[in-house]
Amino acid sequence: MNDPRIHHRDWSKHDTARLKTAYGSVRNQLLAHCVRKNGQSAHWYGELSTSALSTATAVMAIVVVRRSGRSARDFGLDADFDTLIQRGLEWLSCHQNEDGGWGDTVRSLSNISTTMLAHAVFHAADQTAKFSSVVGSAATYITEAGGIPAVVARYGKDKTFSVPILTHCALAGLVDWGEITPLPFELSCLPTKFYKTIQLPVVSYALPALIAIGQVRHHHRPTWNPLTRVLRNLAVQPSLRVLERVQPPNGGFLEAAPLTSFVTMSLAGKGLVDHPVVRRALSFLCNSVRVDGSWPIDTNLATWTTTLSINALQDDLPESLRPGLTEWLLGQQYQQVHPYTNADPGGWAWTDLPGGVPDADDTPGAVLALLELQRSIPASGAGPAAALSSPTSQAIQWQVSLQNRDGGFPTFCRGWGTLPFDRSSPDITAHCLRALAAHLATEFGGADSVADQNRLLWESEPVPPHLQPLINSLRKGLRFLQRSQRTNGSWVPLWFGNQLGHNDENPAYGTARVLMAYRDLGLLEEPESQRAARWLASIQHREQALSPATGENPSVFPAPTDSEPIPGPEASAGGWGGDIGIPPTVEETALAVEALLPFQEHRKNVLQGIRWLISRVEDGSISMPSPIGFYFARLWYFEELYPLIFAASALRRAAGTVEPQSVTRQVPSG
Repeated sequence: MNDPRIHHRDWSKHDTARLKTAYGSVRNQLLAHCVRKNGQSAHWYGELSTSALSTATAVMAIVVVRRSGRSARDFGLDADFDTLIQRGLEWLSCHQNEDGGWGDTVRSLSNISTTMLAHAVFHAADQTAKFSSVVGSAATYITEAGGIPAVVARYGKDKTFSVPILTHCALAGLVDWGEITPLPFELSCLPTKFYKTIQLPVVSYALPALIAIGQVRHHHRPTWNPLTRVLRNLAVQPSLRVLERVQPPNGGFLEAAPLTSFVTMSLAGKGLVDHPVVRRALSFLCNSVRVDGSWPIDTNLATWTTTLSINALQDDLPESLRPGLTEWLLGQQYQQVHPYTNADPGGWAWTDLPGGVPDADDTPGAVLALLELQRSIPASGAGPAAALSSPTSQAIQWQVSLQNRDGGFPTFCRGWGTLPFDRSSPDITAHCLRALAAHLATEFGGADSVADQNRLLWESEPVPPHLQPLINSLRKGLRFLQRSQRTNGSWVPLWFGNQLGHNDENPAYGTARVLMAYRDLGLLEEPESQRAARWLASIQHREQALSPATGENPSVFPAPTDSEPIPGPEASAGGWGGDIGIPPTVEETALAVEALLPFQEHRKNVLQGIRWLISRVEDGSISMPSPIGFYFARLWYFEELYPLIFAASALRRAAGTVEPQSVTRQVPSG
């Protein structure tokens, strides 16, 4: 039986005092990041990791534009192309890994994709002599890693990123255009409702790349088929109009420097340097460069980090912040059909900037945050609480309409499903089910809302007609999670990974996220919950073990180039990594602790995990982020707020449930 309290003979009043102090410290650090900018209400911005991949592609875009003899002044930009190029190359040279390659972040292992992009830009800028040792080391790494075939193999049937990489290299003169798969940009001229039917070779969010890269490849190496060649020639201008239509006003496609750069270099590479899309994209790139000459993978995750922070702090969120956060979040909900994906109104994106796109991870996060904020607002009258009911209900309907036939939830578009980043995924499905459960709780109200939901889910009693679609959605989602659970009890997420894990997977993250959904639905006694909890407890770091991915001691792996050393085995006991034998991180440990808190049989694991987190607070390393995030096409990133957010959530819940053995009073759950 699951008990909301934790009693254990090894847990003392001193431990409780340390826990409360540690949580207070993390809470204060997280709240310090809630700031007011540009006249907006205070909210969280965070900071995404700087990126060698973004820097290489942004510099390449500027290099290709500069080949036309244009300067930044010709585009009305307050910048200097030569300075941007030089500083970008210098940053890349300073952040090359010892093996000659580059990873996506400064804390990432080298990979073939980013290394080929960085290596090529030195050639494109005609700077190989100045950076001869950098270029030589990179060339050796690329040869040993397998070159072009390795890039193609890394992404398989998904052309979303392999074709842009090779296009980037072709523009540098390092790859023949004939080695690049032609993209059918003419298909973008069809009505969007047909996109999922025609099975585009790129994921749903990569339409700009399909158009621009498809056109530059067609320009340099037209197809031998005369009918296809004529068709593509006729489609050039119509598809460019589509590209103009989906570009946000600030020029940044999805707020992403790589996608924006690929579009820019491709259009400029076929002579369209004066095209409006190029002009706006250059403005975005010049405005998003950082002071050290690098570019981040995306501008920010402001909406995502704000909702995660609200949901982590819950009752401990200061009352003074709640009205402003409520107003700000409501202002981020899309009220019109989105021009990029044609998504209906009602969803939220990851950012408050115009390049965002509503999706099925940020939307449930916003719903949960708004429902949490609503709890402190009087429910009577037509005040703020009443104003929240319509936006959250609209969001739930938006979310349900996105659900796939298999019962799972995709990220952006329903029914695509053939490529990895368009399919249903356990982490997003779990998040959607948590939002559905919270919404149903407001419909029923009272302390028995979870029990009422279970009755509706598993018993054949009448359901109010207006709730039937939501109940059906929950049932379908749970069936998807049951089917997608691995035989060992774990679930693998789509948008998070671990660079030391098998196939870059992070089952610890996915399993913890799904268990939180089962917790919120009151289903922790279900067999799949029990299996998942046993698996998650089994991978906790105890003694030195071998990594399943490398077969090496996990304490020996590349140290970040600009951060503190990785803790050794003596500091690892009690923590979690992405899988068994992988060094622990704050993010993964916090998620595992929170997911296992309700399980009495795993409380020794939980207490060890809590102590591990407390130690990280006390030694000052609690805020050190790890590259566990996947951006589009499996590009790594880390976010400075993730460790604080995840640790705050775990420690807050633990502080509400952990008691010394001598204490018998029940402490209310957080």
